[in-house]
Amino acid sequence: MKILAFTGMPCSGKSVAVQIAKDKNIPVIRMGDAVWEETKRQGLELTDKNVGFVANDMRKKQGKDIWAKKTVEMIKKLQKADFVVIDGIRNSEEIGYFYNALGTSFIVIAIRASEETRKQRMFSRKRVDDMASAQAFRQRDKRELGWGLARVIAEADIEIYNEGTIDEFIDTIKEVFTVFEKR
Repeated sequence: MKILAFTGMPCSGKSVAVQIAKDKNIPVIRMGDAVWEETKRQGLELTDKNVGFVANDMRKKQGKDIWAKKTVEMIKKLQKADFVVIDGIRNSEEIGYFYNALGTSFIVIAIRASEETRKQRMFSRKRVDDMASAQAFRQRDKRELGWGLARVIAEADIEIYNEGTIDEFIDTIKEVFTVFEKR
């Protein structure tokens, strides 16, 4: 099984890359879905504050790789899949767990975009867990950087810069999938 894992700061383009995978019928496991599920299980509304709290709390209680463990459990259920995409790696402990559990078929792709570009995207996309202000945006960045996201991005196997048009980014991601499907 080949596994591509996307990482990047909020609003960098991960969701677009993941949607392209879905459009190509590549199974996608979004690590945030496990966090959302746990947030709902705890009876909390899906807000940025609550989702962030649950993600932090679970990491403190069960280790920084808790969401990777839950993701690998989901991947193991996809026994017939030969290609899987993971969305949302946040720390090097998760990467270490994935490499140990999944082996060399695991590739990390960092999607990079400037803070200003990401902020503009966040205010236009209106996702349920998005931030409502520039201050909240900076707080979320700070929280995710505190989890070790900068190191994950820096150590990624591949970097893709997403500062151009959406069509340019889509073409780039499609090419990445074409290359990895042929491996």
